[in-house]
Amino acid sequence: MSLEDRVKGVFQKVLDVKPDEIEPAQSLAQSLGVDSTEMVEISVALKKELGVAIGDNEIKKTQTFEEIIRLLESKGAAVS
Repeated sequence: MSLEDRVKGVFQKVLDVKPDEIEPAQSLAQSLGVDSTEMVEISVALKKELGVAIGDNEIKKTQTFEEIIRLLESKGAAVS
């Protein structure tokens, strides 16, 4: 399973959205209504899923799904 698919799975669990609703380049706030509290929940869920620690400030700086993927890759998240 790709990193993108695993992250989409986290979004699905935390936000109760379908993976096909996630547009990689769209603003998460505008397209999915994600607020700062939900971003922290996503961060915690990503840590559990991928074993990669992401600071609350780091995740809050991301605006799109693509940016979250790049952040995870920079932290060494790998596909397992």
